[in-house]
Amino acid sequence: MRVVKPKKFLGQHFLKDQKIAQDIADTVDTCPELPVLEVGPGMGVLTQFLIKKDRQIKVVEVDYESVAYLQETYPSLKENIIEDDFLRMDLQHLFNGKPFVLTGNYPYNISSQIFFKMLDNKELIPCCTGMIQKEVAERIASGPGNKTYGILSVLIQAWYKVEYLFTVHENVFNPPPKVKSAVIRMIRNDTTNLGCNEVLFKQIVKTTFNQRRKTLRNSIKPILSKDNPLTEDPVFNKRPEQLSVQEFIDLTNQVEKALKMIDNRTDI
Repeated sequence: MRVVKPKKFLGQHFLKDQKIAQDIADTVDTCPELPVLEVGPGMGVLTQFLIKKDRQIKVVEVDYESVAYLQETYPSLKENIIEDDFLRMDLQHLFNGKPFVLTGNYPYNISSQIFFKMLDNKELIPCCTGMIQKEVAERIASGPGNKTYGILSVLIQAWYKVEYLFTVHENVFNPPPKVKSAVIRMIRNDTTNLGCNEVLFKQIVKTTFNQRRKTLRNSIKPILSKDNPLTEDPVFNKRPEQLSVQEFIDLTNQVEKALKMIDNRTDI
């Protein structure tokens, strides 16, 4: 069968280096007992190593040409090749409701969306590994006080321990991307409950980082009035990148308390 041509609109950059592919595939060994879902296998450069592992492997691919190539090249995997868009999939019944490892050479154009979906299904995905744009990997792994620290950093680190494993250069891809890539691993931490309103937590993180150059006193105005007495707290003199995950949790509890007081006054 002819080689699949990478499609720009799908963000496809096919990895050519077999050693790097093996190293990425081996990142799933951190959770050896769990089945594995590979996203965007393309021509199976990671798949060829994943299927050698003693565990159930499924792959999901939206590109029909890649699906046909995989079916012909890996006939033993045929029943576990899913032609679908990962972002639209219901993951609850993928492995009969059992947790699984998520991995892949993720398309650059949807990597953040993939990780938001991971967060929405965090009880099913105790381990996520794979290759993404280096800039995004640095953002996810970054700690407070850094320019790269942002929405993904806080939301993911609230639930996962993040490891930046290694950098991958442009020349090992077809076609070469314009940026470097990186391999990361995310393992669920011991947190089972943030201890705050999780919907409000996410709203506060997104709202404040969307105006990251402003102090919290100004950036949080869409949620809490600038003139609210709560904003006199010294924490509101800070910018969002200065707050740790725990400080965002504490802030969420403060804001929720203030919002309830406003609601109570309105009801009177």
